[in-house]
Parts: sequence; C-alpha cells; structure tokens
Amino acid sequence: MPGISRRHLLCSGLALSASSLLARSAWGRTASLLAGYPGIASAEALAALPPREQLLFDFGWKFQFGHGTDPARDLGFGVSQGDFAKTGDFDFAKDKFDDSKWRVLNLPHDWAVELPFIRDEVQNSHGYKPVGRRYPETSVGWYRREFEVPASDEGRRITVQFDGAFRSVLVFVNGSFVGRNDNGYAPFRFDLTDFLVFGQKNYIVARVDASFGDGWFYEGAGIYRHVWLTKTDALHLGKWESTVRTAVSGNSATLSLGAVVENEGKMAENARVSWQIIDAAGKTVATAEAAAQSVAVDGTITFIATAKLANPALWSVDAPNLYSAIVTVEAGGKARDAERVSFGVRTIRFDADKGFFLNGKPLKIQGTCNHQDHAGVGAALPDRLQWFRLGVLREMGGNAVRTSHNMPTPEWVEACDRMGMMMMCETRQMNSSPEGLAQLEAMIKRYRNSPSIILWSIGNEEWHLQNDQAEEGAKIAATMVRRAHELDPTREVSAAVNGTNEKGLSDALDIIGFNYNLKYPDDYHKKNPKRPLYGSETASAIATRGMYSTDKLRNTVSAYDIDPVPWGETAEEWWKFYGTREWEAGGFAWTGFDYRGEPTPYGWPSINSQFGIVDTCGFPKDTFYYYKAWWGKEPVLHVFPHWNFEGREGDEISVWAHSNLDEVELLVNGKSLGSQKVPHLGHVEWKVKYEPGAIEARGSKDGKVVLTEKRETTGPATAIRLTADRSEVNADGEDIAILTVEALDSQGRLVPTANNLVSFKVSGEGSLIGVGNGDPNCLESDKEPKRSLFNGLAQVIVQCTRKPGEIHIEAVKEGWAGPELMPAKLVVTTKHVDPRPFVPVPIHHD
Repeated sequence: MPGISRRHLLCSGLALSASSLLARSAWGRTASLLAGYPGIASAEALAALPPREQLLFDFGWKFQFGHGTDPARDLGFGVSQGDFAKTGDFDFAKDKFDDSKWRVLNLPHDWAVELPFIRDEVQNSHGYKPVGRRYPETSVGWYRREFEVPASDEGRRITVQFDGAFRSVLVFVNGSFVGRNDNGYAPFRFDLTDFLVFGQKNYIVARVDASFGDGWFYEGAGIYRHVWLTKTDALHLGKWESTVRTAVSGNSATLSLGAVVENEGKMAENARVSWQIIDAAGKTVATAEAAAQSVAVDGTITFIATAKLANPALWSVDAPNLYSAIVTVEAGGKARDAERVSFGVRTIRFDADKGFFLNGKPLKIQGTCNHQDHAGVGAALPDRLQWFRLGVLREMGGNAVRTSHNMPTPEWVEACDRMGMMMMCETRQMNSSPEGLAQLEAMIKRYRNSPSIILWSIGNEEWHLQNDQAEEGAKIAATMVRRAHELDPTREVSAAVNGTNEKGLSDALDIIGFNYNLKYPDDYHKKNPKRPLYGSETASAIATRGMYSTDKLRNTVSAYDIDPVPWGETAEEWWKFYGTREWEAGGFAWTGFDYRGEPTPYGWPSINSQFGIVDTCGFPKDTFYYYKAWWGKEPVLHVFPHWNFEGREGDEISVWAHSNLDEVELLVNGKSLGSQKVPHLGHVEWKVKYEPGAIEARGSKDGKVVLTEKRETTGPATAIRLTADRSEVNADGEDIAILTVEALDSQGRLVPTANNLVSFKVSGEGSLIGVGNGDPNCLESDKEPKRSLFNGLAQVIVQCTRKPGEIHIEAVKEGWAGPELMPAKLVVTTKHVDPRPFVPVPIHHD
C-alpha cells in the first residue's frame, strides 16, 4: 500500500506432535510423486545426453576468507591498479600456489549462515549477519579447485556454469581472468576451452564478494547453488535455446519444436536436428526432423519442426504428467550433441470475469510467496530440501508458489514441474538496462519449457516506478514485457504492485497483481472490467509457533492470527476476499515459510520474519490448518492451543478450531461446552477457564462425528525422540535426511512448552550440516551440533557421503534439569546408487 510497506517499516502435546508428523507425511506424499524418476537429479543434470557430458562440479573445493579493503589479506588482489593488465598474472590460480591451509568443503555453500549474529540495526533486514561493506573481513570469500581435463577432450568446448553465487564473482583459470558476474540470482557461464591444459592439472578460482546486496532480505554469501562443467562438440546446441511449445485442440496436441545450433569449429558443417518425444513410461510417442542446413564457422542457425501428440496426458496440479524431447544434432553421419528437454502439455488462461483456468477448468490460485533460505543451511539448500519444502506446502493445500523476489534455483522449478505446483516466476531487477534485460532473458530462456510456470513477473513493489517516476516506469515495464513476449509468446506477464495499479508500470502488464489493501482490487475491477486480476502478495499475517499471547518483551506474536501488520490482513480476511470473488484468480500469501531477515514486527534479538504459515524448519503454525481446511480436499479438524498453562488456573483461554466439517463440539475434561456451526472460510472458538486436564474437539459431517482431536496437559520432559523423514537415503554425497527432535513426557506425549538444549552426535557415512528450531529469536549457531528445542521441537539435517552404510545420530541432554535421560538414537541407511556424473576430486598423497 502507498506510504507503508514491510521495507519501510523495517528501515497438549498432540497438536505439535501432529505438526512434526506432518513434515514426515508431507515427504511421504512427495516421495510418491517421484516414483519412476531417476532420483532427484536436477534438470541440469538430466538435460545432458551423449556425446555431451554434464559434470557436477560441487565436490572438493577449498575456501578461505579474503578481505574487502585490505589487499594484503585478500591474496594480494588489488595491490596494484594494474592487476588485470596482463593475462596469466594471477598466481593464486596456478599450480604452485599453496592452499594447504584452506578449508575443504563441498558446494552449495553459504558462509553467511556460518557467521555469528551481530547487533547492528543496519543489518536488521539481512538477518543481523556481518556481511556488507562495513564488514570487509567476512564479506569476501575465495574458492579454489584443482581438476583435470583428459587429453581426449581436445577439440571439445569446455564451459563452467554457476547456477547462482552471491554476489559479485571474478573467475580465474590457470592464472588468467576469464569473466565476472554481478548479480546474486541469475546463472552465468564461461567458456574455458582456450585457458585449459588438456591432459594435465588445471586450476579454477572464484573470488566472491558479498559486500553489496540485491535485496532487502537475507541473501546469503558464497557459491550457494550448483556448479557444472560441460563438455560439448564444437558443433552443439545453444544453451537454453531448445523449446517445446504446446497447443491443445480436442484430443490432440501440436508441438512446435525449436532448436539453435552453434558452430565453434574450424569449418562449416551441414547439420540436421531431430526430436524424439518420450512419455513418462519411456515410450516414444512422436518424432520430428528439421531439414539439414549449413552452419557457418562461428555461426548459429535455428531449426524448427512440428509434431503431433494423440490423446496427450495433460499436466495439472493433481496429475503433473511430463514428457521429454530428446533433441539431437547430427553432422558428418554421427550425433554431435544431444539434450533432453522436459515439458508438459497443458493450457492456461486468465479471464477478467471468471479468474484462472488450467486445462479449461476454473482453478483458484492458492499460493504462497517464499524466499529461498531454510533453517540450518541458509541459502545453500541441498536438492532434497527443495522437494521437502514443497511437500510441506502441498500438504497444506497450496497449489502455487511465487519466487519472491528473484530467479529461482533450477531444483525448485523442477520440483514444481514434477509435483504439480504452479509458479509465478519473478526476476530480481525491474530494469530495462542491459543487465536487467539479461537477467530477465536468462530466467525466461532457462524455464520457458517448464509447465509449472503460469506467469512471468518483472518485479516487486517498485513504488518509484509506480508513483513519482510513473512515466519512466511505464517505459521500463513496456520494454520488459515486450522482451518477455519475444522470448516466450505462450505466457503472460505481470508484476507485484503495492498500489492502485492505475498508472506507471501497470499500463504494460498483461495481468494485474495487487499487493495488500483489499479496497484496491474492487475499485480497479469496476473501472477496468476487461483486465484479469489476482493477489500478487497478500496476508503478511504474523505468528510465533506455539505461542498464544503477544509478548513484546519476548518478541513473540500470538498464534491465533488476530494481530495483522498495518498493511496486511489475517489469513481469513484475505482468503474470504480472494476466495469468494469469481473474477479474482486467487493469490499468493506472504509467506509460506518464515525466512531470515525482515524480523517483523520486532527488531533485535529477532533475526527472522514471523510471516510464515510454517516456521523456518517447516513446522506448521496453527494457521497452516486454516489453509489446509479451505484449500485442501480432505476433512480437517485442528484444535488449539496446547493445554499446558501452569500458573494460569482460572484464566480465560481462547480455544479455536480450524475445520471444514459441518460443526465442531468442544469438551473440557469430558464436559461439553456445546457445538458450533463452522462458518464458510472461517473458524469456531470458545472461551474456556483453564484447568489442567484435556480439551477435546469432535468434528461432525452430516450429523456424524468423523474426526476428533485432543490436547492434554503433559508432564515435564523426560525423554527425547528422533524421527527422520526417510529411513534410507542415497549414498551419492548429496542426499539428506531431515530429522525431527521432540521432547516427550513419561507417557510419550510431546511437551509443547519444552525449550531444553539438546546436543547431537553424528557418525558413520554422514555429517551434520545444519540445525534449527523455528524460534525467531534464537541466536544459537546453525552449524554447531546442538540446539535448544523451541516449544517442543527442533530439526537436524544430516548429509550422506558417497559410501553406502549407515548414519548414526544420537541426541543427548545438555543442561537439562530434571531426571536423567537415556540418549535418543537413530540410524539412517545409505544405499548404493550411481551418482550423477561429477568432476573427480583430486587425491593428494603426502
């Protein structure tokens, strides 16, 4: 809303037991959706087909901090203004450089999450981490890697691709500077061919400078996404230039196929391109071929063809059917390059009167906005964690996500494609400058074949371009929209606007998105009845998991969702608005997950937001069940709060129930307080004088009790329980197990107020990579092997090695008052799999 925004404001145990079980059940649903797929390899890895090689370049890097202002503490870099005067001058990227004291690590890596919290209000929105120009000693990092390129690769093109690094990156190979990148979210790549020594050792170094930021939220620091080494023939397909566009008509679909072939060889080539369309079962269902064309030296040629699919299996949120197109370039009688392009067949349409349609059927967008960090790991998420997070949102009934406010990692998009989650895909920079357009182009080219993406977004809350610089905003947006349509004529373009949408950049948009202020959409719809509308950002409801009163001294917010921020709405308020207007396409709640930074509504010691429907670990807050009731398809009954209010005997406690059943009855210690009809898109509540014992909710449908839930007053914590999302993981060096840590009383009930410190020991074929508890005010390390429980729960993330065996996890008490506890133990099996191809890690013998 104009004049105020988040950025302006910021210059018994059963319920929780069910929440912890939810994460496991969410993963179970996720796992079932992955059946038949080759693990959770990213789209980047799946794309490569012989003779191309696509090698994961994540393992065996070395790291040390540099310095943002002192060259002497920055490998001598910048001592002279002539550092870039001569190619080959950089000794830190040569064989004789001594990196023996550098730290060995694997990517992805976020060094910011490893740093201590500091009380500096300038760093408020970035999570109180010492990163930025005022912290030069922790804002620059160096990564170094030795690797070999076989002599047999001579004549091929070798490129390195970074899926994302934060933020300003200089890349050096064998002493030579090869390129730079200056944004934290778009991928970037460099051709290394001319700099390599074939058949010998080579050295790559990346200097990553996080002194400047791209956003106003936690962004991490370092190479926090995957790195790839790609080897292709000199005649090869253009990067992200293969497209499959689908048009459905009746019981068939027409595929418009396109590919670009590049020739970096020494002579012209007569090339042809063929396509093989494969369904999810691996059956070839269509083929196509483009006529041969001559590709000149240093030239590029576009090849096109069409194919027909009879009775295509459509992609939808309930049945995310996918196809693959095998694209092959042939010349000289053999295949020279090939790749696999994943796509789906579906139709999408935004209608000004009827909302959004998927495959010709109306569908409300039930979405959440999400940043990309998670407890324990910051911005450096293992791939499996992307799927886990999406599984939590799916369990809630969500069918869409918005990538706030940047180009997402490929694994997030891949998960959406395969799990049936629609996406509003957003670029970071609303700008028609060469850099802004380059970021937009990279995003659209990279993801335009993904069926999950229903809408491109060119920006978020650019109030200058909406208001005092509206004329410039209109021109910038028009240029960006035009370029988006050129790159992808199949999708419409929008932006997230916190204003009236009546001037400036909104003029150029295909679809109008509103951030907050429920007055604006109605007024706009009356004036502009032909323009489709949706909620690009809504709610900003705040809550602290497991806390049932707002306490400004403790920086907690009531979980009843009754105190919205000034610019936002409660969950019920926004969904009653968007869910009941036929012409509204739906919307995206801010946010699905809590995230680091923007510690609304408090400052220090709050270090993350409280906007999430689930916390930073993915443990649900009570509002989760409101959405599950009204967005999901299954009967829901959730009663809260817990029933552990020692010292408040006789006080009046609000008891709420979220349900989509007809009515709910509440019993307190066996005595009925009566039944209430459940209002559509609402909740029911009672006022109860607290006395220890139990509250029980009974939900009825058509006069019959179909669900019951009980909250009991528990005893003190006497035991720890460890449970994992899966008992078996892949021994590929990447896979993870996500453990829930719970405090139980003597009867095995989760203690919903337990906040005890627990230590962890991990041994065998795995290691601890992060811990968390969802407490927005917890200043404990995300990397040390210990964590306080927060209202009964904590999370541990362990990652496997590449050797099959077992990971042993043990939780032991630390500083625990009360009876002696036997340690909780858990074993996770790591099974043999063929890992995706990776660059071998050098072995050094002393």
